[in-house]
Amino acid sequence: MRRGFAAALALAAGVVLAVAAAAQSSADDNPFFDLSRKPERVELTGSRIIRFLTDDDYPPFHFHGPDGQLTGFNVDLARAICQELKAACTIQPRRWDTLIGALEEGRGDAVIASLSAQNAARGRVDFGAPYYRTPARFVARKDKAVASVSPSALGGQTVGVVADGAHAAFLAAFYPQVKQRAFPDLDEALRELAAGSLDIVFADGIGAAIWLNGQAGAACCAFVGGPFYESRFFGDGAAIAFRKDGAQLRRAVDFALYRLAENGAYQNLLLKYFPVAFY
Repeated sequence: MRRGFAAALALAAGVVLAVAAAAQSSADDNPFFDLSRKPERVELTGSRIIRFLTDDDYPPFHFHGPDGQLTGFNVDLARAICQELKAACTIQPRRWDTLIGALEEGRGDAVIASLSAQNAARGRVDFGAPYYRTPARFVARKDKAVASVSPSALGGQTVGVVADGAHAAFLAAFYPQVKQRAFPDLDEALRELAAGSLDIVFADGIGAAIWLNGQAGAACCAFVGGPFYESRFFGDGAAIAFRKDGAQLRRAVDFALYRLAENGAYQNLLLKYFPVAFY
């Protein structure tokens, strides 16, 4: 038992050291694409229209803007992919639970809707390279001046977390000395943080970034430490889905994503929709 606990602390220390190095990288670094591994360039043959399918009710990834037009990070990324491939592009919103079926039926060529690369539909469709990952982050009150989020620094402190989720499990594995205060959802945890009845929350980085970009979050709180990308807890990221017979398009889109990361266009889209970076 004692040996296992020591091993867990050693592993946690390694995770924190790796995370600290990532947190110190510049804002121009891209944590989602390994630019040292350039994928093969694949040309789409003939005149081609890429038909993307997406949802329309998941801001800021895909939603209808004030003018009624479909917009969002996924929508703009799909358009950027088509521009990079010099292909025409259509983006059709559909109800979330019909997306995979519509793709299989040939009503579209790809689904870009923040689908998890571990989606249960993997046996029915193929997924491209992950184009963003959802890290975990600590969010703390600015007036508490949290200097470190190492397991030893946070030992004995109370950390807000969504009950029975991946973030609670991560804390139990790598931060066994913190006291977890469980909440039914992230909104309630962040409200308690803003109210001052809680000093630090460990949560989904994207949800926290959106909150920090709002009035309530910006006034009181900020990210500290991180990000944490442990795939066993937080998955391998979101990916675009393709039909099983769409290997050529999948490889072409993967190359286009690499190019967008390489030339900075991907980073610009992230900053457009996430002014407070979640990584």
